[in-house]
Amino acid sequence: MHNKLLKKYYFIDKFDKSNIDKQQRNTIIIYRNYKKNHKTHEILSIKNHCKKKGLKFFLSNNIKLSIKLNLNGAYLPSFNRTYAHLNYKYKKDFLLIGSAHNLKEIRIKEKQKVQEIFLSSIFKKNSNFLGLNKFNLLSKLSKKKIIALGSVSKQNIKIIKLTKCIGIAGISYFK
Repeated sequence: MHNKLLKKYYFIDKFDKSNIDKQQRNTIIIYRNYKKNHKTHEILSIKNHCKKKGLKFFLSNNIKLSIKLNLNGAYLPSFNRTYAHLNYKYKKDFLLIGSAHNLKEIRIKEKQKVQEIFLSSIFKKNSNFLGLNKFNLLSKLSKKKIIALGSVSKQNIKIIKLTKCIGIAGISYFK
């Protein structure tokens, strides 16, 4: 088994200081609020709290606001298939990440120029369930860095370390 340190991405829907305080320094917080009117003051509160704790902070599905608020990066969900952000100017260390469930979505994320792709779902048996074998096959079809997404737990983390993944993403794992 590979002994590698996995990057960690924690999805949040609201600002909860106690949950953020529990996270290790290498955890990246992704705020996903898909309402049209983002509450800028709430996003700035999360950003400032993450900065105090030494955590990176990303906003989901709003690259323009991520750049404006000087966040560490932005997350493009699988349903976001736009290319408008390719015209934006980023700071050098701005990270663009996105999720995919199949080969078609992987190719879209590559065209959107994301640096890392969240591949879902490796464990959770839902409509986009991949399982370990299909997950490994799909991850080999991209040169992008791959993050495992979907029902990652402390029990199955050893299985993740057997894949090409450089990290994990989720909600329940971090609570």
